[in-house]
Amino acid sequence: MNAVETISFEIPPLRDSETGEKALKWMDEFRVSHLPVLDRKNHYVGLVSEENILDMEDNKMPLSTISRNFVTPFIYEDAHMFEMMRLVGELKITVVPVLSKENEYLGATHILHLMKIISKMSSVVENGSIIVLEMSRHDYSLAEIAQLVESNDAKILSSYITSEPDSTLLNVTIKVNKLNVDAILQTFVRYSYNIVASYHQSRMQDDLKRRFEELMKYIKM
Repeated sequence: MNAVETISFEIPPLRDSETGEKALKWMDEFRVSHLPVLDRKNHYVGLVSEENILDMEDNKMPLSTISRNFVTPFIYEDAHMFEMMRLVGELKITVVPVLSKENEYLGATHILHLMKIISKMSSVVENGSIIVLEMSRHDYSLAEIAQLVESNDAKILSSYITSEPDSTLLNVTIKVNKLNVDAILQTFVRYSYNIVASYHQSRMQDDLKRRFEELMKYIKM
């Protein structure tokens, strides 16, 4: 999914002629700690943060008076959404502006909107089971793992990899579309895979769904 497809028009940009007081009010309303700021020609100036506002001597002054303190992250419209996630993680920002190739401001997305997109991509609310495998980096092959899962008439819904810094081992977490994964686990054992954990109780799935639904209700509040 490209960045332009993730734009959420719930987050309007501020003008640099507007006040810090208004910026704080909007941040509270939209549950973010940053907002994009445009100048009178609709050019992207940067992200104003809650900290920027709190440092103002008078928050009734226009944002243009503190624009030199803004961070200026953005992403181009055709970049992958994973690049947006990288910016959020590295810069600890809650909003990511999206620009066209001509550097025109197109809109922005925010962290809660990204969470909803990621949750759908990761099949969070789909019925299934989770299996965690440990292996060396050299032995990792998602194609082989998928083949073993599919040999048991199942499919991988999503997967991700985690690893400790400087470690040669990977933890591969997969979600499959079956509640009973005994046959899949036995296949992994036959092929000498180290199974760290598996979660395949229907109760676990019900709890996961309930928690996800609660999160979505909170986001929509």
